[in-house]
Amino acid sequence: MSYSSARKRGTFAIGALVALVPAIDLTALNQAIPHLSADLGPSATQILWIADAYGFALAGLLITMGAVGDRIGHRRLLLIGTALFGAASAVTAYAPSAEALIAARALLGVAGATLMPSALSLIRRVFTEPRERTAAVGAFFGLVSLAVGLGPVLSGALLDHFWWGSVFLINVPLMLVALVAGALVLPESRNLLSGWPDLPGVPLSIAGVLGIVYAVKEAAAHGADEPKVWVAALAGAAALAAFAARQVRAATPLIDVRLFRRAAFSGAVVTNMFAMFALVAQSLIFSMFFQLALGWDPLKAGLAGLPGAAGAMIGGAVLAPPVITLLGRARAVALGMAVSAGGFALFLAIGLDTGYPMMLPAMVLAGLGMGIAMTVTADTVLASVPKERSGAASAISETATELGGALGMAVLGSVLTAAYRGALDLPAGTPPGAAAAARDSLAGALQAVAALPERVGAQVAATARDAFMTGMHSALLCAAVLAAGVAVFALVTLRRVPKVIEEEPEPEPVAAR
Repeated sequence: MSYSSARKRGTFAIGALVALVPAIDLTALNQAIPHLSADLGPSATQILWIADAYGFALAGLLITMGAVGDRIGHRRLLLIGTALFGAASAVTAYAPSAEALIAARALLGVAGATLMPSALSLIRRVFTEPRERTAAVGAFFGLVSLAVGLGPVLSGALLDHFWWGSVFLINVPLMLVALVAGALVLPESRNLLSGWPDLPGVPLSIAGVLGIVYAVKEAAAHGADEPKVWVAALAGAAALAAFAARQVRAATPLIDVRLFRRAAFSGAVVTNMFAMFALVAQSLIFSMFFQLALGWDPLKAGLAGLPGAAGAMIGGAVLAPPVITLLGRARAVALGMAVSAGGFALFLAIGLDTGYPMMLPAMVLAGLGMGIAMTVTADTVLASVPKERSGAASAISETATELGGALGMAVLGSVLTAAYRGALDLPAGTPPGAAAAARDSLAGALQAVAALPERVGAQVAATARDAFMTGMHSALLCAAVLAAGVAVFALVTLRRVPKVIEEEPEPEPVAAR
């Protein structure tokens, strides 16, 4: 079925809007935590749950929501999720306690799990011409990247004038617009199989994904030698193994495991996961280097990071389609990852005294390369499955991306911390308490400086910043090597994937077995 240009543009705009709001919201929370902490007085454990409740609910339910959308229709699921996300945002904004805020954040995660798979599936449905679809997917992911960069800027501006709840309340009118426009514009997208997806598989998929994600986060925070890390990892792996075994036998599985036999699908999913692993290096730069090492305020740091996000948008929306035509999908991904590796390598020449203009080539190259690579892999995932399976396919890809991001933060964060501690050489006379805080992190060192004599404090701060640069360069070197490795991996796994992946004819409706 073909759609008018107006329907295509409307579907893209609505899908992008419902994906942009959660992306902005995710980064806005980091800015709001100091303000809500002063208001609600959460414990250290509660602060962690406020930050993690959204991500845990989102990651755990992506597969389930993708399968549900393939059966009830992605238009319907997206409208339900949009309404729920708007309502949960209002509840979050006015949460009277830390416990209520944690519950509201989890509800936001549930709603968020419905949005990305549904938006991508609808875009896949209306953009049927391959080059046009690739450009739409590239623009979609480019805008999401830009939203992540804009999050600190917008939230910083709101927090300068309003209370902490304003960064969540702003979601309500945006989601209301998306809800009304979606009801009028979005086409329906239904799975041709009847029957509900495998319900016993739902808790297995949730337990498996949450177990792995929790283990990765705990390993990053407390070290991989903690018993609970291994218990969670083993439990998650066992649940995922049981889930996979069940999906092979289920009459109406949550995911069709036969999709992984397609080189285009499996290779693109794994490549996307490891690309996100490397991309985390960018967030380390933006959140820690600009604010902690250079002492910039959140608004300035957010603005400084926008060229990288703009590069990702240009790479995805503008460069990816012609690069696929010229080089093919495998070489396009490899080129993108190689360019990103070059950008990460350029960061190694950046120091505390480097002027901002000298940082721009590194940011733009890293963003351009990632925009090309991740657009091609995302488009390959969507194009390599039938339309009626696009929700589940998108959910699998998003779950892998979430896992890649968590792994990247854990591994690269651990590399940065280890190199920082190894390079930290505190001046003689540093009090034990201040020394312990400084060894923990750069943030701890800068907080401890306030209680020290001016001369000693200045020495501790300078030493900690120098050690941080050593740690940052170590993490970025690992990211560059990983990006280069992903380039080689893509050349091998995607080498037989054609430039143009033809649409599969839609089968006649059949009943569930």
